[in-house]
Amino acid sequence: MAEVDGERNYGLSAAQQAVKGRYPAIQRKYAYLDHTADVQLHAWGDTLEEAFEQCAMAMFGYMTDTETVEPLDTVEVEAEGHDMLSLLFHFLNEWLYKFSAEEFFIPREVKVLHIDRIRFKIRSIGWGEEFSLQKHPQGTEVKAITYSAMQVQEEGKPEVFVIIDI
Repeated sequence: MAEVDGERNYGLSAAQQAVKGRYPAIQRKYAYLDHTADVQLHAWGDTLEEAFEQCAMAMFGYMTDTETVEPLDTVEVEAEGHDMLSLLFHFLNEWLYKFSAEEFFIPREVKVLHIDRIRFKIRSIGWGEEFSLQKHPQGTEVKAITYSAMQVQEEGKPEVFVIIDI
């Protein structure tokens, strides 16, 4: 698997290309930044909610081409923390759990329904399906979310930075 213009190239099969062509293209507001032995996700949006959504999709986009995922099921994720960094950590960790340990759920889209900035709680929903090696190209497994160099910037253009352990 190679990267072309900052995007991961999965060498999709004809069937995967067909699924990709059935749905509107996914708007990506994230980038993968080089980091020693790991990967740093940089995501942004018009709102902090969108930056969190994009960060989750960047994580899933590292594991597969999310445009090959069909929005057949919905999964809800709630998380809480004691500040914005821990909220982002637990939000991503809960989504990673849905993929790796519980339902093998891979979303095509994640939508943050609400961020409670006082109690540091978040509610979100994802549309997708069960991950299948027969249907979805395999990227690189994300083993864990880390606090290392994590940033949540709300001033100006909201953006987040997260290092994932691969």
